[in-house]
Amino acid sequence: MIVLAAVAAYVVGAVPVGYLIARLFGVTDIRRHGSGNIGATNVLRTAGRVPGVVTLLGDAAKGWIAVAVAGRIGGDAPSVLAAGAVAAVVGNCWSIFLGFRGGKGAATGLGALLRLVPLPTLAALPVFIVVVVTTRFVSLGSLLAALCVPFGAWALGAPRPAVLGALGAAAIVILRHHENITRLLAGTERRFGERGGAEAAAP
Repeated sequence: MIVLAAVAAYVVGAVPVGYLIARLFGVTDIRRHGSGNIGATNVLRTAGRVPGVVTLLGDAAKGWIAVAVAGRIGGDAPSVLAAGAVAAVVGNCWSIFLGFRGGKGAATGLGALLRLVPLPTLAALPVFIVVVVTTRFVSLGSLLAALCVPFGAWALGAPRPAVLGALGAAAIVILRHHENITRLLAGTERRFGERGGAEAAAP
């Protein structure tokens, strides 16, 4: 049952929202523009504010739906929901519909973790907002918020499978941002709203 739930969550998570939205707004293949990422930040830079926001909301929604579908299959058992959250992020990052390429998992992880561990995830959102507003580094905000969720889940006494699922999802998001981490350390990461230079992260 848990395998079936994880597969279903993966397929939902693999739906390439940013790629489809960008095409809808006239960008033939978002992977050939900007950072080459299918996430909301690159869609925003390439196609505009509206498609960027729609991509962000769509990616978050599919993460939530993916975990909900897994829960429906597996009776909302904590281990099934945890597997669904990780599988949803894996689907976004390595989509079967895009030759196992994809985004960086931040927005999909947000939606998935909102379904898995809602309170710790909501508590991490102000971290993301404050970091992005003060530094204008979307990648840094995503990384720090991702780190906060599993620790928050543990601190608030979430079931062990949920804590491990949050940790797994956060680890994937962090690993997918390895290039951004390198640029942050080198001082070459793009700030939100800047044009030219190295590309920033796209959730």
